[in-house]
Amino acid sequence: MTDPTRWWWVRHAPIIGAPGRIYGQTDAGCDTGDRQSFGALAGLLPVDAVWVISSLRRTRETAEAIATAGMAVPEPLVEPDFAEQNFGRWQGLKWEEMEAAEPAVYDAFWRDPTRNAPPEGESYVAQIARTRAAIERLTAEHPGRNVVSVSHGGTIRAAVAVALGLTPEATMAVVVDNLSVTRINYVEDGLLRARAGVWQVQGVNMPCRWIR
Repeated sequence: MTDPTRWWWVRHAPIIGAPGRIYGQTDAGCDTGDRQSFGALAGLLPVDAVWVISSLRRTRETAEAIATAGMAVPEPLVEPDFAEQNFGRWQGLKWEEMEAAEPAVYDAFWRDPTRNAPPEGESYVAQIARTRAAIERLTAEHPGRNVVSVSHGGTIRAAVAVALGLTPEATMAVVVDNLSVTRINYVEDGLLRARAGVWQVQGVNMPCRWIR
């Protein structure tokens, strides 16, 4: 039996700015001042892993802060398809600001918010599709390895959707906090007489300071 490919998903540190804004693919920086959490991550994450970040700098800054906390972090792969959902014209706004600016468009979006795209943006269904493709490709490229992905809330929800076969609507119930860890394994040989690879969810939204 081959070793599973072990995914360690870490959501980036909190974005610097007013809370409640939807930053999407805005390239905002993050607050790396939580030394206790970064130290916990440095002691928790596997030392022999392939590292993957998105194209947004808050994921690189988070990876660098883990390295500063004492972990030898290799130069990460940059995967653009792990970027957060693109909210188009609404990026950087709060929900009430979106509604005030474009009430008719806002109302139309909320009729089916996982499948409708924000103006000039992409739908959550589209984010799941690109995340799935990248996960499957990287899993095939690094079989049996530990893969640490410093990523985004929407991306990690999408990974959980892929692993559990959830509908987009069901996935929106998944909470992913900043600097939490989500663990998902891919078992190529299958389980319980399965004839194809299967996913195992080890834990979702685990606070890094609580994991032993």
